[in-house]
Amino acid sequence: MLKNADRKFKLGMHSYTLHLSGFGESWGFQSEGKTYAFEKTMNLDDLMDLAVKEGIEVLHITLVDLDNDTSAEHLAAVKANAEKHGLDLELNISFNAPSDPRVNATIKEALEVGHAVGAKLVKFSTDVAHPHPISHACMCPEAMEQIAKIVMDFKRNIPTIEKYGMKIAIENHCDLFSDEVIYMVEQLHHPLIGACCDTINSLVMAEGIEACVRKMAPYSYCVHFCDNRIFADPDGTHSLGCAIGDGDVDVAEIMKILREQAPPELDTIDLEIELPLSGYSIEEGRRLEIDEMRKSVKFMKEKLGIGIK
Repeated sequence: MLKNADRKFKLGMHSYTLHLSGFGESWGFQSEGKTYAFEKTMNLDDLMDLAVKEGIEVLHITLVDLDNDTSAEHLAAVKANAEKHGLDLELNISFNAPSDPRVNATIKEALEVGHAVGAKLVKFSTDVAHPHPISHACMCPEAMEQIAKIVMDFKRNIPTIEKYGMKIAIENHCDLFSDEVIYMVEQLHHPLIGACCDTINSLVMAEGIEACVRKMAPYSYCVHFCDNRIFADPDGTHSLGCAIGDGDVDVAEIMKILREQAPPELDTIDLEIELPLSGYSIEEGRRLEIDEMRKSVKFMKEKLGIGIK
């Protein structure tokens, strides 16, 4: 019998799920060294309204969603609005995002913003650069030199982490192997510091999905829950985002692993979808994002038993 088979999680959503509508982070159409941003079609208040309507309990947001307005007045208003909506907030931060610098902050800056909006967790993408070939670059000297500096920076900020009592999660973004994330968490060795397991990012680092989740689950305080269609054609091998349950990730098995092995600090599963950018107009893409989000929420609630309310 599966241990913790009835374990409950709140249903969260990474705002990047609606990135064509200007939320989360703009990615995928940078060129000639220039960055571009999708036009915002809604604001954070609208997103909170939508979350409540769709039965989402936690919003995983970025500085883009805050309009990069980190004034005390604005952050206090965001906190109050989330409380009014009955929503928990998580903050997503990058150190050096390659395509949208609006999401970047230092650890200290992120902790101050997270505390001001009442976030229960701050998630970090480290943007560590690996040399090629990536497939055998795990914990190579070039990466470990960067990782050591990041670990020391987190150590310097532990007093603030303890002061605010927020959980910290280091992600296997498209830049860290699972073993590297685990190494960082173990080096920091603090009850408020864990990992963020993204269930599709391992493919970028040539890691298997299930193997990565099994490694990271015992350390995971945050989960980006994704499903992708994976296929090959004459143009190569592709991994395309889709609604949860429509792809080639065994999402039911992933949830079994998380229910059985994740620590009690993991209390939320964050839906994340990254739909292809081609094949439709931007207006069609925005409508499709909403449709696929709703389809995913329904699947996660009814088939995977995710959600408290």
